[in-house]
Amino acid sequence: MNEADVKNILGLQLPTDPRWVDLASMSLENILTDHAYCEQKAATTCITLIQRYSDKEKLVTELAPIVTEEWGHFRLVLSELQKRGLALGKQRKDIYVNKLLEFQKKGGSPEERFLDQLLTMALIEARSCERFKRLSEGLDDAYLRKFYRRFMESEAGHYTLFIDLAETYIDKEKVRKRWAEWLDYEAEIMQGAEVRGDRIH
Repeated sequence: MNEADVKNILGLQLPTDPRWVDLASMSLENILTDHAYCEQKAATTCITLIQRYSDKEKLVTELAPIVTEEWGHFRLVLSELQKRGLALGKQRKDIYVNKLLEFQKKGGSPEERFLDQLLTMALIEARSCERFKRLSEGLDDAYLRKFYRRFMESEAGHYTLFIDLAETYIDKEKVRKRWAEWLDYEAEIMQGAEVRGDRIH
């Protein structure tokens, strides 16, 4: 994927600062630790969505295998840390995700809150995919470049799944309008974010 593809496929308005992958390559223990927790949180969030919206059959059916896949990703990253003699460090505060959560509608209708939960997940997966693309192209370690290419391909599918689920239960035009608002907001977050190589987001 080139920059145009990232914007067209993922919809992201702002690419990752090119310096990020250079910093990440110098902080592999931190980046792998953070990645492991990202996969763990993705699995637990999908479980929460299944519990909260158990009446939505397609959502339950589609997210159940994602839980398994995300937890499998956590185990893969954990194994990579162990293979390299690195430790799974402490989970850190995720500033990026916390800023996204601030944009979710706290009032409004149950439908609006449901939509924002799905679009938050779609955005996290899209940005993760874009970051994994950076790692798959920019790391010096050839094995890790291939390692992250696999994650990039997987996250691209997850992003579209959350959009599709939103459009299954909510008017498509409403979904697209809100998604555009999310993309604009995320670009503002990225614009003001410190470039740090010790985290995925």
